[in-house]
Amino acid sequence: MSTPPPPRALPSPPPEEEGTARPPLSGGPEGPTALRPLLTTVLDALHDGAAARRGPLPAGGPAAVAARVRETVGTGIPPHGTSPDEALHTLVHLLAEGAADPAEPLCAAHLHCPPLALATAADLAVSALNPSLDSWDQAPAASALEALVTTALAAEVYPQARTADAVVTTGGTESNQLALLLAREHHGTVQLVCGENAHHSLHRAAWLLGLPEPVTVPAPAGTLNPTALADTLTRLHGRPLLVAATAGTTDAGLIDPISAIADLCDAHGARLHIDAAYGGGLLFSDRHRTRLDGLDRAHSVTLDLHKLGWQPVAAGLLAVRDRRNLDALAHRADYLNADDDTEAGLPDLLGRSLRTTRRADILKIAVTLRALGRTGLGALVDQVCAAAHAFADLIDAHPGFELYATPTISTVLFRPTGADDAALARVRRDLLTEGRAVLGRARLDGRLWLKATLLNPHTRPGDLAGLLKLVEGNTAR
Repeated sequence: MSTPPPPRALPSPPPEEEGTARPPLSGGPEGPTALRPLLTTVLDALHDGAAARRGPLPAGGPAAVAARVRETVGTGIPPHGTSPDEALHTLVHLLAEGAADPAEPLCAAHLHCPPLALATAADLAVSALNPSLDSWDQAPAASALEALVTTALAAEVYPQARTADAVVTTGGTESNQLALLLAREHHGTVQLVCGENAHHSLHRAAWLLGLPEPVTVPAPAGTLNPTALADTLTRLHGRPLLVAATAGTTDAGLIDPISAIADLCDAHGARLHIDAAYGGGLLFSDRHRTRLDGLDRAHSVTLDLHKLGWQPVAAGLLAVRDRRNLDALAHRADYLNADDDTEAGLPDLLGRSLRTTRRADILKIAVTLRALGRTGLGALVDQVCAAAHAFADLIDAHPGFELYATPTISTVLFRPTGADDAALARVRRDLLTEGRAVLGRARLDGRLWLKATLLNPHTRPGDLAGLLKLVEGNTAR
């Protein structure tokens, strides 16, 4: 027997040139040691930036904010670096001082929640370890966690369906696009039918996928009209149809009559998708979940936990009643999911998304679910819904304001009595420019309304009264 050759010595790394640096990495046993002082710098800069902002958003408007950024950053890529501590503190301070902070009670324009601190901390771990969910060997534990938690969330939507599943997305827009794609692949082509209250992403998805122009059904009271939908489905009889309903409209937080729409879809053989990006969070609330009765009759449902889930962006999902619907996403790339690897038991992750590289966004969701449970999340949902009702009562009792309607979820529409649309738009922009409040705008019933979307569970009655005083004062100018 021949003697094996001695092992070859590994080549020595090249000597570091004088003046060169080896910045520390965030992973491995030494990662936490490298991160700890940097996190102190980040937290200090966040605190100092928020204190310098002194409100829900920076004063001065777009030009002033852009000027501060240019003054601080210069050309963007300096010839020589400064130091990690200086760069972090300077730019995090800049970002915090120039932020529209949803944790401020008067930052209430959009479906943009203040994230929970524990969810943000979990997201830091994902950034540090940098798993990529396009193959198991890049994210062993993360892929198993995603499979478990998405199944559990799908069961919230479809409690009676053993074949339910969900995939993680970047938010409502991607989820809606996937829903249309799955419908198209099932039928070969499909005609989208949606209310005029539907989210704009559905129209864009139809365009992206080469589908016919969507047929829009009237929504005279802000929700899809079942009688008009019945007439439309009868007129389109014979075509493969996908009806998209909404549970939580962007403008007013309204919920379409889900059960009536599902009945019509059953009668006409139409596929049903429900965009519950906003309203899906009501599933966690024992008090409010009945507003979503009939949700489980949809073929697919959009969820978005960076709304009523208090997650950092992004935290979207698409739930499907039958996981076989996801077969259309199957894809092969030998270096990621070779047949023999899959047959040997390595999970195939490419069929879980249209994206290749994907963050482990499931970790922050899993941490939140474990820490708060359904009861804890439901309590947060109840708090913001209660705040919206309190604000609506305040408006309704005020002679200087007009309330659009009792809120369905946590969106309140109102306007100063007697103000025209131009004055109302000016008031909103003035409050933005002064850095005093962030309110949205919505056009319903042919009129412009101010929109307060209350997603901050820390909002107090005094905050809401103060918001009305700001609007009232600016209207009187």
